[in-house]
Amino acid sequence: MRDWIWEYEDYDPEQERLRESLCTLGNGYFATRGAAPECAAGPVHYPGTYAAGCYNRLISQVAGRQVENEDMVNLPNWLPLRFRTDAGSWLSPDTHKVLDHHQRLDLRAGTLERTLRYEDPSGRGLAVRQLRLVHMAYPHLALLRTEFTADGWSGEIEVESALDGAVTNSGVERYRQLAGRHLTHVHTGTSAPDTMWLRCRTSTSDIEIGLAARTVADVAGMGDLAGIPAPAEATTRHHKRRVAQLLRLTLTPGRTVTVDKTIALHTSRDPAISEPLHAAVDRLNRAPDFDALLASHRTAWRQLWRTAELDVPNSAGPILRLHLFHVLQTLSPHTAELDVGVPARGLHGEAYRGHVFWDELFVLPHLNLHFPEVSRALLSYRHRRLERACFAARDAGRAGAMYPWQSGSDGREETQQLHLNPLSGRWLPDHSRLQLHVGSAIAYNVWQYCEASGDLEFLHTKGAEMLLQIARFWADAAAYDQTLGRYRIRGVLGPDEYHDAYPGAKEPGLDDNAYTNVTAAWVLARALDVLRSLPEPRRRDLVERTGLADGELDEWEEVSRKLHVPFHAGMISQFEGYGELRELDWDIYRDRYGDIRRLDRILEAEGDTVNNYQASKQADVLMLGYLFSPAELRGLFRRLGYELNDSVWHRTVDHYLRRTSHGSTLSSLVHGWVLARVRRAEAWAFCQEALAGDIADLQGGTTGEGIHLGAMAGTLDLVQRGLTGLETRGGALWLDPVPLPELSEYGFAIRYQGHWGVRLRLSAGQLEITVPDSDRSPIDIALPDRTVSVAPGESCTLLTLSQEEPMGHDGTTIEYQA
Repeated sequence: MRDWIWEYEDYDPEQERLRESLCTLGNGYFATRGAAPECAAGPVHYPGTYAAGCYNRLISQVAGRQVENEDMVNLPNWLPLRFRTDAGSWLSPDTHKVLDHHQRLDLRAGTLERTLRYEDPSGRGLAVRQLRLVHMAYPHLALLRTEFTADGWSGEIEVESALDGAVTNSGVERYRQLAGRHLTHVHTGTSAPDTMWLRCRTSTSDIEIGLAARTVADVAGMGDLAGIPAPAEATTRHHKRRVAQLLRLTLTPGRTVTVDKTIALHTSRDPAISEPLHAAVDRLNRAPDFDALLASHRTAWRQLWRTAELDVPNSAGPILRLHLFHVLQTLSPHTAELDVGVPARGLHGEAYRGHVFWDELFVLPHLNLHFPEVSRALLSYRHRRLERACFAARDAGRAGAMYPWQSGSDGREETQQLHLNPLSGRWLPDHSRLQLHVGSAIAYNVWQYCEASGDLEFLHTKGAEMLLQIARFWADAAAYDQTLGRYRIRGVLGPDEYHDAYPGAKEPGLDDNAYTNVTAAWVLARALDVLRSLPEPRRRDLVERTGLADGELDEWEEVSRKLHVPFHAGMISQFEGYGELRELDWDIYRDRYGDIRRLDRILEAEGDTVNNYQASKQADVLMLGYLFSPAELRGLFRRLGYELNDSVWHRTVDHYLRRTSHGSTLSSLVHGWVLARVRRAEAWAFCQEALAGDIADLQGGTTGEGIHLGAMAGTLDLVQRGLTGLETRGGALWLDPVPLPELSEYGFAIRYQGHWGVRLRLSAGQLEITVPDSDRSPIDIALPDRTVSVAPGESCTLLTLSQEEPMGHDGTTIEYQA
């Protein structure tokens, strides 16, 4: 592993799915897993291709009932390129001897290189080198170059290049009992001697897909003694759901024969096209040769890396760069042109069915400061589904907008009704749709984006509309309790996800989840702030269109100050009654099972339930320390009438730290973030786990089903905001660094309110800020003890404070407008 190169030596079937995910190539429009082109889908390999926002709905029979699921569709496979010598069958690393194998992912160039040598049944060696890319400048194109060299022999090889429409969604084992054939009406054909095409559509969403491939061979040197090149002999074969072109090539010692496969992909979701197949064939016909496309692709990546500049030394640097690479491949500037959300597992596999959860909470803060146009597009995806969220709230008997926990194409709730516990083999009710806090995550992202970008137009229009309706929902969901003299929100699930009911309860849901209630109070306060700041004409229009009554604002004000937050034993309770649950003997379960990240599955298989215990899958209460700076969190609690001092917060952190199994890749990230400002000496271990989550597949096989995009983006944001204390607030950049000894020197560039390439570098208690020359106004930089102004074209070096336990590090409290 080098700074810009991710490498794998040798062929290891057990690691192939993991490598395929981590070697996925994409451009924000579509992505293809890093599978071997000569291998078909099966137990070892899974060559999936996914286009952002391309979903389809199927009905399955599960446990005696009909279950409907919407999936991100595995599109026709464009990769197939297999080969054989005249000595036998198609060569494959699973069926033939591989003399050596090397895989090299070049992050800087956005290319995947694969070199290997086969031994054919006659004992002859065939060297193969492949270079693959999914084009970052032209998002509908992808290329595969394959070079063949004979090791000391002469003879013919056959090369078959194909497009395969017989694919299914079968990349996740626990989903295989469910319907997975999404493609129908598959037709194939040719438009030129070297060009074949495949056309199909999804079965229910009726999305048309057009795919065209041009396969050409460089046959120079393969001709007769007069030096006249001989054309490659090619024939086209049409099979059911598949089209293939067969080339016969002559190899001689010392000469390399090159086969280039260029493909174009379009769907009927694309703007400005009339028919996907025609668009794909036309785009392919106009595409230049491999070398020209490779050059423009590298240029596009070079520009992306400049915009997202990140310089972190030591072992963390290459991992963070890999994480950034996959974030950019899933959510590139091309995404800004699409109607898509943040797929929790990227465009890298079929886990979570390609659905959109709350993971944008961990993704957008990074994008806001590098690609704000992408953040705006992702928030616009949510705004287009605001009406659907209002319908969902109305159907539940509530006002405002109730966003779904899982969404896909149209914003309806996509959370499955049942989920399989692979340890017990039982299908169980899935109540995770009760995680209503996803609405607060959307509101938080609206606010953060507008603070970072200065986009008042979005805040005053789409942003204000979402904030208003989400706030309206929380105000209506909160019921006043005369005994407590406070408002309560009942029957929800928190981020923990383990607890979905009280012990022995017949109905799911918990009361007064602390994270849900505190973030709801924050949303209500922010919505009031926005409404008060709107220009009068805009405020009048919004009030008229939504039917907002003056009495509602008074209600929001009261609820935002009187939501109940439960406490026990001098700490914040995860939910009301949490302190009455039993303690779990963690040592027994660690000794018995080793890995207990999925403690919920373990206990269910034993006939028990995690609902009985003080045990969490991932950060829940501690998420508050991830979202809000210590000062802002203190201000939130004070607004609610509670005093959150260092002692209470430290006790809370200690309690949940000892009772969390970290069954989510997000958990170690949040704990590392929080501990950096509470117990710095322990933070790095969690940061390391967050960094290693996917590359080491710490969740036990899940990375092979798709990377964890939120965790990857979160590690980037840990460096960008977590350790710097960077906030975009009140028209200034606020900074309060807490460098870890293991990560005390690094630099990065950001875009901030029209300034491109603002560079920040931390080292040895110093913070250097460089603002590139422009006609923009100076940037105000606020540190705990002072504020400075840095004009375009200037640099400034500041000494920073370093405190050991800075819960209230800046000595200020953020109070919301009364």
